[in-house]
Amino acid sequence: MTEQNFYYQLENENTRIYPNEPMDKHTSFRIGGAADCLCEVRNTAALRRVIKMCRENNVPYFILGLGSNILVSDKGIEGLVIKLGGEFSEITLSENNLIRCGAGSTLARLCVFARNMSLGGLEFAWGIPGSVGGAVYMNAGAYNGEIKDVVVSAEYMDKDGNIKVCSGADLDFSYRHSAFTDKDNIILSATFKLEPKSQDMITERMQELMDRRKAKQPINHPSAGSVFKRPEQEGCYAAALIDECGLKGYTIGGANVSPKHSGFIVNDNNATAEDVLKLIEYIKTVVREKKNIDLCCEVKFIGRQ
Repeated sequence: MTEQNFYYQLENENTRIYPNEPMDKHTSFRIGGAADCLCEVRNTAALRRVIKMCRENNVPYFILGLGSNILVSDKGIEGLVIKLGGEFSEITLSENNLIRCGAGSTLARLCVFARNMSLGGLEFAWGIPGSVGGAVYMNAGAYNGEIKDVVVSAEYMDKDGNIKVCSGADLDFSYRHSAFTDKDNIILSATFKLEPKSQDMITERMQELMDRRKAKQPINHPSAGSVFKRPEQEGCYAAALIDECGLKGYTIGGANVSPKHSGFIVNDNNATAEDVLKLIEYIKTVVREKKNIDLCCEVKFIGRQ
């Protein structure tokens, strides 16, 4: 079977394929070459079938959320990029204030759903530009809140296509980490435990946090959010260290250390992935030399080297 024939074999009523799909259309950085093929799957059976076919034909695959925490290579991505649609975007409310949300849904939709159900606890996530699956995968957080504070379980598919549930301490949440980080398991949905709260109070808090984001972060420029994790040294913050080293506004090619927030690298002028990678390494080198602190990048580089 040729590579092209293989990709067309993937398509049926619950999948849709996009050969040679430009990845700059699917990442918040608006950077990246073409994937060999992008496949949208709409239910669990379709996902199991696609994964099985990839494994049997030795085709590499990558699960893509909203692309808000990745940098795609200028050379594109080998193999198949899989996006979760259809049932993976569904959100439902059950008793005991539990919300089940598909991994393909945006955090924004989940936050609005929770507010409309008068359930609080997710306000911190309003404005985080990611999918629910991605947020669970990396234990996304902001403004003194983290996904670990509200998630009680996650349904996932293992590499053999089995559906399993991970809950409680087994979720292994820590700073920007979960039991799913750097594993082959695919998050299908997550269940959130929230608390009754008035819609007005929830809306007020969401608006307050959004106003803070707009004031401090370059949300109108393509980026992948905060580039570096919080350093292990107590009291240290990546943005402050970068600022103290005089790097605010520093530019390589089309990539720029945001003048608004030094923790962000923005695609200021048709930046390439190579521009961003060079800027990341330059920042790390300068901070190491001037502050004796090693910054750890939390943006994942995906694709051909």
